[in-house]
Order: sequence, then structure tokens, then C-alpha cells
Amino acid sequence: MTASNGLQPKGVIHGYARCSTNEMRQDIDRQVRELKSVGAQKIWLEYEHGDSVTKEQQALMFETAKEGDTILVLEVPRLARSVKQLCDIIDIVRTKRLRLVIQGSVTMDCRTDCPDPMTEAFLQIAGVFSQLELAMIRARVKSGMENAKAKGKKIGRPATTLHTIPEKFLKYYALYKAQELTVAELARLASVSRQTAYKYLRLIEQNKPKQ
Repeated sequence: MTASNGLQPKGVIHGYARCSTNEMRQDIDRQVRELKSVGAQKIWLEYEHGDSVTKEQQALMFETAKEGDTILVLEVPRLARSVKQLCDIIDIVRTKRLRLVIQGSVTMDCRTDCPDPMTEAFLQIAGVFSQLELAMIRARVKSGMENAKAKGKKIGRPATTLHTIPEKFLKYYALYKAQELTVAELARLASVSRQTAYKYLRLIEQNKPKQ
């Protein structure tokens, strides 16, 4: 196990890029570009929150990787967001005799029988800081929400009412009622999802004057 950043692979270099589902597409595109620039041959894309227990692409990557391959990631939080997750990954790397490269930080080479405990400790410490940062962010969000509630502010999306239905939807609603449009066509023309279209339709029906 070494602390060098040089790849010098003797197997396939697997690049792993992850972003949360609510992050911008540009972020994962940036990761892919940077991974390719440092030699990644096969890129695995994950659209999942870092805290998620199951990461399908990551699991498939480790299942596919063979002895002597390299796992390349740009930073620790993209790979793991807790000490337990990181320790589990380290165990897989060790068991499958892979090399784990955190670009610009450290390389953990488990292809040999001479593990370096200092490198392993560095990765675990990095995981601790990632977890601490996440906990601090959550604490700030929770504090902000409680503060807003104390001031009487409503948390979350405002309730949908008949008056909040977009005019564009109401414009095409008449064609839908005349059976000239399907729900799918109505949703497309009104620029809303089909689920939202059904919600608006239920709201209109519920507020119709009784005959």
C-alpha cells in the first residue's frame, strides 16, 4: 500500500462519479471529465444521495472489478459519507486486492501483501470529517427550520388551491372536458407533469358547484 498519487495500473481503472439526485447535471459531467483526464477507462455514474445505504452502481463496480484493478474517485465524500461505509469499502478493496485512488489525496494499494496502516488511517479520518460536515449541515438546516417555525413561518410548499392552478392549464381544460385532449396531451400543453395534471383535475372536480 502506497501514499503516491501515480496510477501506474496493471489492471482496469474504474472511475466512480456520484451526485445527489437534486444536484445539477454539470457536477457529474465535471467529475467525468476529471476522471477521464487522470486515466479512468470505465466510468460508473451514480445518481444517489451520499447517505443512501444502497448504491447500485458502486456495488456493481466493486462486483465487476477484478484483482489488480484500480478504483479512482475524485474525493472521499463521493465514495462514502460515513466511517462505516468507508471501512466497508476498504474491506472490499483489501479482499479483492484492488487499488483505491482518491485523486490528489492518497492511494491505498492492496494488490500486495504489505498494507500500510497509515494510509488506511488517513482514509478513515477523511471519512470522519465528511460525516462531521454532513452533521453540521443538517444541524444548521434543522435550526433554521425551528427558527422559522418559532416566527410563525410555514415550512414546506404552499398548499395547492383552485386559485393557484395556472391559467395555462385552465385554458386547455375546456378542450379536455370537450374530449378533444387526453390527460397526457393536457399535461404536455400546460407544461406540467401528468401527476400534477391529475391533481389539478381532482381539485377542479371537487370545487364544481353541485347541480
